[in-house]
Amino acid sequence: MNKALLTICLLVLSSVTCLAAKDNDYHDIDEAIAHSADYVAQHELKITAARQALRMDLTNEGQFQANYRLYELYKPFVSDSAIYFLKACIQIADQHNWTNEGARCRSLLAIRCANIGMYDEALFVLDSIMVQSITDSLALGTYYEAYNNVYSELQYYTRLPEMQTRYLAKALHYETLMLRYLPPTSESCFLRRELHAQGEGDLKTSMAINDEWLKSVEPGSHPYAMVALYRYIEYKMQRDTVQMMHWLKESVLSDIRNAAMDQGSMWELANELMLSGDVDRASHYISFTSDCANRYGSRQRNWQISPLLTHIAKEYKSQSQRTTHQLYVTIALISILALLILAGLLFLHRRNRQLNTARSALKTSNDELATANRQLATQTEELSALNSQLSVVNTKLSTLNSQLSESNQVKEEYIGRFMSLCSQYIDKIDNYRKMVNKKMKNKELDELFQLSKSTELKERELEELYENFDTVFLHLFPNFVEDFNALLQPEARVQPKEENRLTTEIRIFALIRLGIEDSSKIAEFLHYSVNTIYNYRARIKNGALDHREQFEQNVKRLGLITR
Repeated sequence: MNKALLTICLLVLSSVTCLAAKDNDYHDIDEAIAHSADYVAQHELKITAARQALRMDLTNEGQFQANYRLYELYKPFVSDSAIYFLKACIQIADQHNWTNEGARCRSLLAIRCANIGMYDEALFVLDSIMVQSITDSLALGTYYEAYNNVYSELQYYTRLPEMQTRYLAKALHYETLMLRYLPPTSESCFLRRELHAQGEGDLKTSMAINDEWLKSVEPGSHPYAMVALYRYIEYKMQRDTVQMMHWLKESVLSDIRNAAMDQGSMWELANELMLSGDVDRASHYISFTSDCANRYGSRQRNWQISPLLTHIAKEYKSQSQRTTHQLYVTIALISILALLILAGLLFLHRRNRQLNTARSALKTSNDELATANRQLATQTEELSALNSQLSVVNTKLSTLNSQLSESNQVKEEYIGRFMSLCSQYIDKIDNYRKMVNKKMKNKELDELFQLSKSTELKERELEELYENFDTVFLHLFPNFVEDFNALLQPEARVQPKEENRLTTEIRIFALIRLGIEDSSKIAEFLHYSVNTIYNYRARIKNGALDHREQFEQNVKRLGLITR
């Protein structure tokens, strides 16, 4: 008894300790959110000081610098105010024919417009700049950066594939020009170089760029939040969960403590918590960042936040339904148990009464013994009825066992296919070993070196892997392609070029149908970058017949396994 009590106490203590450790992981963030009003007040004091400097310094240069300082303070804080003070800088520059300063401020204005979804306005501002009159490298680099920013945003959000290709080409063109004129140590250059290396799958180079970028910023500053966010992405692509979450929290803390209202890292953290099942904390964080986005005035950030808010609401509803279902089951079990106890008590009472009657009958007459026998016959009939009910239950169990047996047969078939593939790969590896051994023995090192440089073997094996995947998947879901296209608009439907083969887009959603939803895992299986998988998923969902947010859930319900 003492051992059992000790075991229960240890289990309770372990559970409490785990919950406390989990809360401590996010204590700093919770505390920062609780004091966010203080951080905002500190930032507003800086703004007040900058406004006083604007009123006191009446020189042209002083007015320009004071307005630019206010733009920088408002840039992560309130979008409309940042645009207002940029326009003031442009007006001063135009009045005094400061061509380079005016062009640079217009370019920054275009970037602000693009970041909040005002693409037409951004292009209108850029078209008004006379690029041939710009003589300063920084102003020219900022001009090309603005074009790159606008076309990158358009490429990401457009639903038309042909426009996406066109916007991507323009974005890459202006990125090349931007990198030529901006300082290599600028935030924009570090960011573009890192994204370029990630897109090519060169994680070693992208991490080295991030290391160099990290050294150039002050820890805890607003630029530090940006570096930390992309460092989180680096570790996420490497599947290092510990470092990934550490740098994401660093980015979130820097954003909150610097009173940044445009928060990409908090949205990412809420999404990670949602995926890990911490719905309450995810809801708290996404509500905070939603309030910040409304204060900042960014349509893009609200578009990103809305699906997650919807997902959290659905998860709350699902949890409520599960809790209600568990409550009903518990009540039903308690009711059944109470009925069984009551039936047992009644049965015992009845038996005692029968025994008393039997004793009296034995003492008085054989007639009473005959009465007792009739009562026993009645009980036999009741047992017979219970046996009939038990037979029905056994029949249901037999049906369930048959279904389980069929499921096991399907499982055995595909385990056999997997074992066969493993055996084939072992044979291939052994044949490759024998070939290498033979060439080394014959001193054909040059040919062996050329063979090792070639990626043909990898490509051939990948093609065979995808072919096997397609065959197995279409065997499981023979109507998947037709059902998948039925969810898409006619112009967005995807048809495989070969029979019994899948395209890359369909293969991505085939993995999702099998329960693999993480883009990084899909990218690893298909040997693409995570950004490419994001783009494929976004492009397909943009062509959905109904709400794009429900598209992947609809895909998960497609088809049934057939024999």
